[in-house]
Amino acid sequence: MNIASRIVPGLACLTLLAPAGAAETPELGRLFFTPERRLALERQRTHNVREAQTLQGTTMSLDGVVQRSSGKSTVWINRQAQNENDGGRTGVSAAVSAKTPGSALLAPGEEAPARLKVGEALNRATGERNTRLGGGVVVTPGNRDTAR
Repeated sequence: MNIASRIVPGLACLTLLAPAGAAETPELGRLFFTPERRLALERQRTHNVREAQTLQGTTMSLDGVVQRSSGKSTVWINRQAQNENDGGRTGVSAAVSAKTPGSALLAPGEEAPARLKVGEALNRATGERNTRLGGGVVVTPGNRDTAR
């Protein structure tokens, strides 16, 4: 018996097992962006163009730091990712040091630089720092009953 005679009956069985309504299922289409926005994003990607961002508001927060083994780093300032060379684009320069992991020295424009830890926010007008821990208690599902 050759291999073709074994495959054909197997395919016939698979065809019989397919659900009858499978051909009638509606197509989902695009879920996230309009065709115009997708075209604009594709154009930005192919020409390596990034939208300009600026630090807005009185609060500057450090939401995350990733430092790769190559030495390159990415920081999240006010929930916006920024690479080490993006200071001109965003108006905030960020310096990450291997000696102080989990923090970055942020310098917004002409303001004095401030070292923030991940999760910390700084009111740029008053200089007040906020760890955003809501009273200093972190509650996780595992320690909900013992936190109080």
